[in-house]
Amino acid sequence: MQLTPYDEFPVHQAPHPFSYIPSTDFNWDDGYYFGVFSPDDGIFLATGARVNPNSDIIGGYALLNIHGQQTTLRFNRCWRRDFNLRIGPWRIEFIEPLKALRLALEANDSGISFDILWEGTSPAFLEEHHIAVNRGRRTTDQTRYSQPGKATGLLTFRGQSWKITPERWSGARDHSWGLYADRPPLSPVASVLPPREVDTGPKRALRFWTCFRTDPFSGFFHLHEDFEGRQANFNDVFGTPFGGRLFRGWEEAIELTGGRHEIEFEPSTRMLKRAVLHLTDVNGGAWRQVFERAAPPWVVQTMGYHPGSWKDGGTFFTYHGSEELALEWDEFDFSRQPAPYTPYVVRGEAAASNFGEGSARGQLVHGPEYLCRVTTYAPDGTVSTGAAQVEMFINGPYKPYGLE
Repeated sequence: MQLTPYDEFPVHQAPHPFSYIPSTDFNWDDGYYFGVFSPDDGIFLATGARVNPNSDIIGGYALLNIHGQQTTLRFNRCWRRDFNLRIGPWRIEFIEPLKALRLALEANDSGISFDILWEGTSPAFLEEHHIAVNRGRRTTDQTRYSQPGKATGLLTFRGQSWKITPERWSGARDHSWGLYADRPPLSPVASVLPPREVDTGPKRALRFWTCFRTDPFSGFFHLHEDFEGRQANFNDVFGTPFGGRLFRGWEEAIELTGGRHEIEFEPSTRMLKRAVLHLTDVNGGAWRQVFERAAPPWVVQTMGYHPGSWKDGGTFFTYHGSEELALEWDEFDFSRQPAPYTPYVVRGEAAASNFGEGSARGQLVHGPEYLCRVTTYAPDGTVSTGAAQVEMFINGPYKPYGLE
């Protein structure tokens, strides 16, 4: 066990230093996601990092999508040698917890660099605790909060520069910790275990998640539905039927109790083109939001979470030959989707043990992460416009829109 900078504060919830966690599961992690985006510029910057104490790795990414041209920088190092939130050229600084943070990426071979003040425009929303179980083992046991925001600073990419101002750039973020899901290759080998228990409960088909900002309003909500469009509790990584909260400014909270949607897709795809969300607040007020896609969505497979996202076939939780810093980058043209994507696959012994395997080569993919313009229609007749990140995907059949 080692002391960390966090042990200075009287916030311990276990009789051990923060370098020790009460779980030996390789899928226990803790980390951040930040989005900084401008619909007018067609640019989405996604960046973040996660700590995996049991593999002794901290890994992260900076993903820049400009009208579908996507460049991703990935990096990791061993964690216990340095507990600060810095990985090579990338770092986070906490200006005011839960309100203001600095995101910085120094010059590197990918060409992406930035220095950004990320500020919340309303308080973070603590989502319901997620739990999922299979054969008596908790496969998900996680806390998460989400928050909309604004951004100020500078973004550069290979000779181009964008001055980031709150008038033009908005933000989204989440922070989660605990068990989320099995993350191959650091997960049990399925072939030596009994078959997974058949879940007889409802199965999630649709996920719609958003952080939005339409001054003076900002907020967060998400909903999950089965293949018939019913909102229910699911035994999976998301679980919650519906949850969210809107704010007018920072202080006036508006609790949401339900929502329904009308989604328009690109022809012959499951890609979001436009969505109308009808929301109800705790006082019976009716809200309407119209989301319109402003750029091609970004593709999550290059971030580092998935096997084969790193060039050796691994993830940002696996070791890449250096305890001090492993760093790589690549770029893809996702301006027209669905687009072909092939994960990297490592050769030899590691490949034989499913390291980097399990994804179809040359599969057609489309991103689930959308940069949107959004208009909010409040119950009092107020109309406001702004920006949002929307995460939307449908797994399997979904009857409300005739998807097989």
